[in-house]
Amino acid sequence: MSDAKTDREKTARLPDEDVVAILLNQHARIRELFADVKTAEGEHKKQAFDELRALLAVHETAEEMVVRPVARDTAGKKEAAARNQEEAEANKVLARLEKMDVESPEFDAQLRAFQKAVEDHAEHEEREEFPTLRAGRDEAQLKRMGTMVRAAERVAPTHPHPTAAGSPLAQWSVGPVASLVDRTKDAIRGATAHP
Repeated sequence: MSDAKTDREKTARLPDEDVVAILLNQHARIRELFADVKTAEGEHKKQAFDELRALLAVHETAEEMVVRPVARDTAGKKEAAARNQEEAEANKVLARLEKMDVESPEFDAQLRAFQKAVEDHAEHEEREEFPTLRAGRDEAQLKRMGTMVRAAERVAPTHPHPTAAGSPLAQWSVGPVASLVDRTKDAIRGATAHP
């Protein structure tokens, strides 16, 4: 997977709200957050992980709901299925990480392995999926997909839900309800954490 700076340079050359630009920017932010979590301590580490967890949850949900159905046509069913399977596995690991103490050595070890899996997944998307989206859809369609990704993110869960991960149909049916529950929990936790 390329570094955050390289991704940001790539996106600067793409039209605003292009779906690939949006996703590459998110990949860059995910890389930055992994680095932050790995070096932070205490409350900052917990906050950085919470941001990483939420971004990964909404990012993967939006990809499954918007990108994968198109990628089935542009990159092929096998490619789309492989990315969905990786996201389903990542969701399970993210759910386990979420339950761990961020200060524990076990968390750090699991996070390193998880980061590698996320980087490999993003590399596949960037190398095999995104170019086919750009080649298979015109600029207006890519912008429309970008708008759809943004809309999906607004209703996506902010916590991992392994039972829905990897299935666009499950994301469409379970995602909005899970999102409402997640965002309510997040708001309550935020309110009680900072009186």
